[in-house]
Amino acid sequence: MSWDDPSARTRELMRQAAELALAAPDAWVVPVHEATLSARPIAAIAADPALADALRRANFDNLLAWASANVRAPGDRVPPNVSTVQLDVARDLVRRGLDEAALDAYRTGQNVAWQSWMQICFGLTREVDELEELLVVSAASISTFVDGTIAAVASRMDAERDELTRGSQAERRDLVSLLLEGAPVSRSRAEAVLAHRLDGDHTAAVVWATDPDADLGRLERAAEALMRACGARQRLTVVAAASTIWVWLPSSAPPDRAALEAALRRTPEVRVAVGGPARDVEGFRRSHRDAVEVRRLVARLGADDQLVTFDDVQLAALVTRDEARAEEFVRTVLGDLAEASAELQETVRTYLASLGNASTAAARLFTHRNTVLRRLARADELLPRPLADDALRVGVALEVLRWQAV
Repeated sequence: MSWDDPSARTRELMRQAAELALAAPDAWVVPVHEATLSARPIAAIAADPALADALRRANFDNLLAWASANVRAPGDRVPPNVSTVQLDVARDLVRRGLDEAALDAYRTGQNVAWQSWMQICFGLTREVDELEELLVVSAASISTFVDGTIAAVASRMDAERDELTRGSQAERRDLVSLLLEGAPVSRSRAEAVLAHRLDGDHTAAVVWATDPDADLGRLERAAEALMRACGARQRLTVVAAASTIWVWLPSSAPPDRAALEAALRRTPEVRVAVGGPARDVEGFRRSHRDAVEVRRLVARLGADDQLVTFDDVQLAALVTRDEARAEEFVRTVLGDLAEASAELQETVRTYLASLGNASTAAARLFTHRNTVLRRLARADELLPRPLADDALRVGVALEVLRWQAV
């Protein structure tokens, strides 16, 4: 049998199988995500939320491309996938300093997808000859498609690497990477290359887009709005990935939250994570680490806030590093309050943040003091221990739950 000319029956089975796959994509896409991001060689990708998101998009894009092609022309050779999604992955990998070894993720995804595809095929026919031809054609088709796609992405990585090594952006990115790693780079050389002073105050931020097709200009406008909100007159910006930039401001002032949030509403797909202020070269590193930690927490908990600062999540970030223990802590401390309305939880959290002053809490919540007192009494009924006896732990648990709920 020639794969180039499968039988009419095999073509029909491939069409049916592809339609079933497209009808329930999560059944075979989710296992691919889990396998690719848990593989040890992909640790550098899995640890970076922007790269992990890019790889997830690439997985889905590849599976969609191959299955859709086999609905249109079942059994025909599927051309390599050179979509924008795949080219963005190439660009992101290069800008993170990764090489073609990272493309092993595609092979891992191929193996897992093959298991799901076989299950679909076995559900369509148990006739031995039909099943044999269907699996042989499918295996050849998937392998050829993945080989071609990997080659296309690798070629794009080569082109992106050449482009970056010729530009000043590459030099800035490399030098920033050395600074973040603690390499012995002279301050004078670093400041000359970056056009950014390393002494004094620093506030770092990570700015990214949830839409992979968002242009870099939107991220730059968000960085400009952040700069103005912090009262700074200049900024250092480094392109970290196709949809992510790193920013440093020579400022210790917190951003004007209302002004920045108003500016960000013009670009709803843009998110900003702001680190805490710090000084000198070590502060340059620490504020960036804070911003990255905020970005990771937002990704882990699925928060959708456009602006999150390190001060907002510092406690939650500390407590939720062990997610299983954090969930156990919340259940143990809050009891039934963990399942109560967000309004009741926010009242208790605001009351504790107001140092137990019901009038202050009422003003912050724009409600009446008696309403706050009634809600606190209800909270006491739901808590395993009275609020007055366990205020500190309840406050911590509510802060964790607040970000998990977001």
